[in-house]
Amino acid sequence: MNPRCTKEGLALSGHKRQSQHALATDVSAPASLLERLRLLRSHVSTEGQAIVSASSSLGPEAVVAAELTAACQGCVVVTGVGKAGLVGQKLVATLASTGSPAHFLHPTEAVHGDLGRVRKCDLVWAISNSGRSEEVVRIAPHLRANSSGLISITADHDNPLAVAADCSIAIGKHEEACPNGLAPTASTAVMMAVGDGIAMLASQLRSFTAQDFARYHPGGALGRKLTDVDHVMRPLAVCRVASSGVSIRAAMVATSQSGRRTGAVMLVDEHGKLAGLFTDSDLARLLEAREETALDASINSRMTVNPSTALSGSLLQDAMALMSHRRISELPVVDANSKPVGLLDITDLVSLTESRPGPATVPFTGVPDHTGVPDHTDVPDRAS
Repeated sequence: MNPRCTKEGLALSGHKRQSQHALATDVSAPASLLERLRLLRSHVSTEGQAIVSASSSLGPEAVVAAELTAACQGCVVVTGVGKAGLVGQKLVATLASTGSPAHFLHPTEAVHGDLGRVRKCDLVWAISNSGRSEEVVRIAPHLRANSSGLISITADHDNPLAVAADCSIAIGKHEEACPNGLAPTASTAVMMAVGDGIAMLASQLRSFTAQDFARYHPGGALGRKLTDVDHVMRPLAVCRVASSGVSIRAAMVATSQSGRRTGAVMLVDEHGKLAGLFTDSDLARLLEAREETALDASINSRMTVNPSTALSGSLLQDAMALMSHRRISELPVVDANSKPVGLLDITDLVSLTESRPGPATVPFTGVPDHTGVPDHTDVPDRAS
């Protein structure tokens, strides 16, 4: 019988393992919380410094890679093996969501038929820190021959993959954050950062906008933030609309609704264009001031003239930022001819956001301030 399988052997083996574990703990495990925190910060800092170092050493070939990516008429095919392959899969997601259709090609599957997924209109990104990964180097000539171009992302230019590529990007050799200097950490962080940088420049060269991003990302918090106003506004059919030439009383009677209603009446001129806004707060102020006679005056004398508006098709994020900036509760949505098509009501927006709305993607330059009765300037920011 194998002595290691006896009770005494197992006990001895267990004692030996415990002794080895204790020795390893004594040598490498930080004892205090502060020391562990220091090491953790050091590991993160090592990766951050590697990224900064790589960014300063990037050359024109990285710009060429972005230009080729932006000009690609097909898909960007990303390949790599091991940790580099996992980085590649993340870069596929980045490319696809920023205007560059992309998919991942596993090097092993490629030699078993998946090379057929690469077309002449496609561009290939091949990622390998050493540039000598056998699986990737083996398919490099086939990838180059069957695509519009091969871009390599490696530590330096002196390796088989870089030599085989049409465009070679050297990201530099970096000290790994791994205490043993073995696990790919800083090197993979640099790969991802450089890949992201190329993808972002390509999206800029494509003139990729926030609206474009929203088309590819309709779900989650980003999707809610990047949806357009038309998906959230109350349509014109349920809004309160009246002529700007009638009296306040007539406008209130004409737009009376049962149940849930908007907090403002949109007032239009003879051409159907938005002329002003009269809110429930405007009406409440008149009643509180006992100005009942004003109810029979023309509503255009009390309405907010040229109110802030959102253009149909614009981002909800921008509309919410405008409402927060102006401290208003209702925002008319108009078409290109300034005719109202709906209304954003603050009560509908509160449930859409769990935190403060993001910054606007367009500046407020040129947006007119409210004139007339300052209904929209004293409403607290309930969108936050």
